[in-house]
Amino acid sequence: MGTARLESAVEVWGRLAAIRSRNEKIACLADLLRGLPPPDVAIAVAYLSGQLPGGRVGLGYAQLRSARPESGLAEARLTLREVEDTFARIRGCSGPGAVRERVRLARGLLEAATPDEQEFLIRLVLGELRQGALEGLMAEAVARAAQLPARSVRRALMLSGDLGAVAAAALERGRVGLDSFAVRPLHPLQPMLAQPAADVEQALGRLGQAGIEYKLDGARVQVHKQGETVRVFSRQGNDVSESVPELVDAVAALREDELILDGETLALRPDGRPLPFQDTMRRFGRKRDDPDLRRSLPLTSYFFDCLYAGGEGLLDREARERSARLAACVPQRLLIHRIETGDPARAAAFAEQAWARGHEGVVAKSLSAPYEAGGRGDGWLKVKRAHTLDLVVLAAEWGSGRRSGFLSNLHLGARDGVSGQLVMLGKTFKGLTDELLAWQTERLLGLELERDRWTVYVRPELVVEVAFSDVQASSRYPGGLALRFARVKGYRPDKRPEEADLFEAVRSIYAAQSA
Repeated sequence: MGTARLESAVEVWGRLAAIRSRNEKIACLADLLRGLPPPDVAIAVAYLSGQLPGGRVGLGYAQLRSARPESGLAEARLTLREVEDTFARIRGCSGPGAVRERVRLARGLLEAATPDEQEFLIRLVLGELRQGALEGLMAEAVARAAQLPARSVRRALMLSGDLGAVAAAALERGRVGLDSFAVRPLHPLQPMLAQPAADVEQALGRLGQAGIEYKLDGARVQVHKQGETVRVFSRQGNDVSESVPELVDAVAALREDELILDGETLALRPDGRPLPFQDTMRRFGRKRDDPDLRRSLPLTSYFFDCLYAGGEGLLDREARERSARLAACVPQRLLIHRIETGDPARAAAFAEQAWARGHEGVVAKSLSAPYEAGGRGDGWLKVKRAHTLDLVVLAAEWGSGRRSGFLSNLHLGARDGVSGQLVMLGKTFKGLTDELLAWQTERLLGLELERDRWTVYVRPELVVEVAFSDVQASSRYPGGLALRFARVKGYRPDKRPEEADLFEAVRSIYAAQSA
């Protein structure tokens, strides 16, 4: 069948920008996928979802601008595999002269491309293919191209987290290919996420009788055990086992031979109150265990879900059954503090207890909901004392006075759950310490896309937790809403932009205020 040209993906990318209908976009993508050779499917799916299969290549806006030739080829000839091979070589550059070599390889790639292909490749590297196919659309397109149920594709995706691999398996081997993606120890799953609720009364109004758990401001961990092997994965699926030996030891001591547990780990003060999130994350800032840091900053872990036990995946089981399996496998000291109730007064008292102990709030969980790996479903609702959202930094403005020379005023965006676009909700410079200003300036300049006199626009990669008083209507911003009295609580290096809160959640908060 040969190899597919980059041109085929670029043409579809161009057509998608002009199509408004979701169904037509899916059909356009499905037509492309059906005609691709199997080895090229994963590459095309990743590129059109705005992703690089091997991760970032270490090239910024200025470097790509210097690498781009003044003109491009008149006739397309690059193949998808040639492009991916070049990205792999760029990614592999290291040592003295690495930047110069990356730019040289990038220039060679761009010189072999047409102008449209150059634009596509530059936007892909910078993470700017916003009008391309988002993961949800692409999953539907894979299902249509392979003539399989969309729910089967989505399930395989939540189990693997790799849409390119899922697409290749579906198109090459059909249902058998999708069935190969199963829950099994030592293979991390995407974590289930919670949606915000205004208060416990609203949460119980939506869920009825529910499990109410402390919401900890720690690091999300997924711990896998298979025989004598224990692995700890971050919320992004990275193996962090060597950073948390006490957690590895705790799970290794459990009687069960095979387990997948979902939980949080955090650093506590001597009185049992949590230290700031940034202190906990110091334990994850190095690849290997640091005995001195472990002694000065020990971690305490709590589990709240069981995804696999006794040779059986539990994702589709009701939460009440998973909770019972968890309690049977894990000692009480490792379980999250939890009650079951449908009484708003009792739930509110429990939330007050959580706040009094220094925790963020509570999470209300449906007793009948399955575990929606990778999803922000209706089964989990988080309640915090102050409204907070995890938002994406879109740009930053240069400060003045004491903050001259630093990027200060942040432009903040939430994800639209339908289009995947980032919707700006306002700006804030409040809550930034001198140390954070210095770090933020250096980090954002490394993500720079372009700038004007006052503002540096950046790749939307950084997630920041923002507290605010309420949401107000605003004609100033495209979504028609803005945050009032927003202030930065801290950056969330453990979260990807795809895990930022949804604009629909902001609408819900606004609706609850207006009711």
